[in-house]
Amino acid sequence: MPTPAFLPGLELSRILYEESVRPLLAEAYPTLRYSAARIGPGSEVLGFDTPRSADHDWGPRLNLFLTPEDADRHATALHRLLAERLPKEVRGWPTHFRRRDDDPLDPVSGHMELTDGPVDHRVPVDALGAWLTERLGVDAWAAAPATAEWLAVPQQRLAEVTGGAVFHDGLGALDVVRRRLGWYPDQVWRYLLACQWQRLSQEEAFVGRCAEVGDELGSAVVAGRLVRDLMRLCLLLARRYAPYSKWLGTAFARLPVAAGLTPSLRGALTATGYAERERHLCDAYETAGALQNAAGLTAPVDPGRRPYHSRPFLVLHAERFARALADTVTDPELRALPLTGSVDQWADSTDFLSRVPGPGLTVS
Repeated sequence: MPTPAFLPGLELSRILYEESVRPLLAEAYPTLRYSAARIGPGSEVLGFDTPRSADHDWGPRLNLFLTPEDADRHATALHRLLAERLPKEVRGWPTHFRRRDDDPLDPVSGHMELTDGPVDHRVPVDALGAWLTERLGVDAWAAAPATAEWLAVPQQRLAEVTGGAVFHDGLGALDVVRRRLGWYPDQVWRYLLACQWQRLSQEEAFVGRCAEVGDELGSAVVAGRLVRDLMRLCLLLARRYAPYSKWLGTAFARLPVAAGLTPSLRGALTATGYAERERHLCDAYETAGALQNAAGLTAPVDPGRRPYHSRPFLVLHAERFARALADTVTDPELRALPLTGSVDQWADSTDFLSRVPGPGLTVS
């Protein structure tokens, strides 16, 4: 199949809806209330897709959401209608997705190809509340998440639901849900910021201690962890959900602070000796500390580097920022928690963070 000109996935989804799905629904189900969007998993939802994305699970895709009653009544027939009457391609990109049954390690991903028969399309039809529960572990249509639920939902999942695009909201609910999930409540946000500074405080001295015993590799590994935590801190301060590792750098690079901070972070990662590594990290700490002060959430905290007690290491003593933020948290439920934060702050397994939060997953 010749490769068509690349279009951003969200644009393909819009064309699929406006030129094909909307007319079919107007003809076959003229009174049906539905919402149409492209949200959920996929690099295009976060705006990060490139021509490379087209090799799997990318293409003319769409989410259709119905009320629970209409989903029970019409979902199967709608799926069949779309399979039989969708066009074979949109702007040259096939609407048929072949499942990789020949690959036991990847049996789910779909690969676009042309077909003569009905298309195995990627236009799932779901009840909105059930879909939200499947993606987030909570039905955010029914109510805003409780505090513990906010802490248990990975930021990647929140980014998937609040990113992408809504093309039609006939249910009058999807836009409400996306606004509701657009960012953490103020008290949760302050708590998470305190926890992120606490993460930095726990390891900032280890860069020097590893080097002191001749473990340059260990020092570099810890520096890499601190760079990652600083990037996630900046995303938190900018009120942006942090995606998982594949897209973390891409998301960070779009922040206003990235231009000034990236040289220090890159310098810390590429340094071949402790002194250079420490200097770049301290430059980054001071930039992040100034950014925190500029947010006006606490009284200013001195962002300058300083010795680590009596040891010959320069650090920020990031726990000072953690304490200042924790003192602004007045919610009793959050004040009772240790500064370990949300699921993203105490776990980094992609497989674990891909699971739906359930009754057995609590944050305490």
